[in-house]
Amino acid sequence: MTTTESTDISEPTTTEEFDVLIVGAGISGVGGAYHLTKQSPDTSFVVLEGLDSFGGTWWMHRYPGIRSDSDLHTFGYRFKPWTGDPIATAPEIIEYMGEVIEENDLAQYIRYNHRVNSAQWSSDDNRWTIDATRTDTGEAKRFTSNFLWMCQGYYRHSEGYTPDWLGMDRFEGPIVHPQTWPEDLDYAGKKVVVIGSGATTATVVPAIAADCEHVTVLQRSPTFFRPGRNKDDLAETLRELDVDEEWIHEIVRRKILHDQAIFTDRSFNEPEKVRQELLDGIRPLLGPDYDIETHFTPRYRPWRQRIAFVPDGDLFKGITAGKASMVTDEIKTFTERGILLKSGAELEADIILTATGFNMCVLGDVEFEIDGKPLVFSDTVTYRGMMFTGVPNMLWIFGYFRASWTLRSELLADFVCRLLKHMADTGSKRVDVALRPEDEDMELLSWIDPENFNPGYLMRAMPILPKRGDKREWQHTQDYWREKDEIPAIDLTGSEFVYG
Repeated sequence: MTTTESTDISEPTTTEEFDVLIVGAGISGVGGAYHLTKQSPDTSFVVLEGLDSFGGTWWMHRYPGIRSDSDLHTFGYRFKPWTGDPIATAPEIIEYMGEVIEENDLAQYIRYNHRVNSAQWSSDDNRWTIDATRTDTGEAKRFTSNFLWMCQGYYRHSEGYTPDWLGMDRFEGPIVHPQTWPEDLDYAGKKVVVIGSGATTATVVPAIAADCEHVTVLQRSPTFFRPGRNKDDLAETLRELDVDEEWIHEIVRRKILHDQAIFTDRSFNEPEKVRQELLDGIRPLLGPDYDIETHFTPRYRPWRQRIAFVPDGDLFKGITAGKASMVTDEIKTFTERGILLKSGAELEADIILTATGFNMCVLGDVEFEIDGKPLVFSDTVTYRGMMFTGVPNMLWIFGYFRASWTLRSELLADFVCRLLKHMADTGSKRVDVALRPEDEDMELLSWIDPENFNPGYLMRAMPILPKRGDKREWQHTQDYWREKDEIPAIDLTGSEFVYG
């Protein structure tokens, strides 16, 4: 790293120069920093994080009971064994990440309270110029780097997604999105309505139900859930046999990924059988007289949206105990006392929680320019969901929907390190991806096929996301079980890579 002085007093007083700049110190950014130190030890780099600590989602979101909905054997890093329960709380994940940072001396590379505002690429210099703001002091900061590694995640942390329902201003109590949970929210003894039935609801409701007078989950349509014991039988058996934790971690990861591959394949090839198995999994927890058809039978094919895991069936225990209930209906209007439904029923509430999803954060909401022209991201075509036509020396981490995010972030970390080495070996200062002659007549489609996966946050963001082609190279396939072989085998001399 070098530092050069700036003579323009209206701009940052110094510019710090690095080979690589990583945006975000969440699970992807911390993993990227680790792999750079191990695979590219001579590379100078910095990690800029807008929050005041590491962890990303797990640090920012403070709603009660926040936990993973992926198992930590695969959500955790491949290089550090996870020894706790498969479904982990946010504090447990933060502790795990903290150990990774401490054990590998990564803190020296991370700058907290650095919000990235803009990034400009110069083809004359083959460099990115990144302008940031110190959120704790307001100080302007400037960095340059040859390669930009976007690990900022896909949540816009400033606010969650809440629809604009009629009459919201009439309701006399607080309306809270879990993503911005107030520290002083008192729900003890209160009637709470939670709108939405995804993973956040499956987390919040068990965490607050015992303290509330009652919690009502209001959903427009049902969601698939998978209840199960929050232990891994194979891991427990291997520990009884005194097998080394590193071996346990690798064996259990492989077993989980094997089982997930089978389940995902079956959800496409025999969806009705999988649907029935999922429903049969919750029937014993709710009892023979519960109306599962109305409240827990989705209209969509399994895995068309993310399936929330319910550890130890805690969501269903609240329902059978009478502390929580499900209502499947649509909102007509908010009232002073609660919500009037289209069926004519009214739900009384002291507090309304809108667990209605999030807004996608595309490339960190950073303002990008390429040689002085604003980057219109939706005009680009994605290369394997990680690089983009016309955008040099940049890679975006976007993980899997049907497997753990970290699996892809580590595959792409390996790719970045291999790409940087290839560029150094060939004396290349820049790399871009471009459609090949055989791709010129390729049909360009939306980022992802909505028939394959269609959660609301993704559908809302589709107009601002890049295009995909009808060939695997130009798609974000969401298929870990193929990408684990394909990405390491990418030919860096292929005609889709343009070096300079």
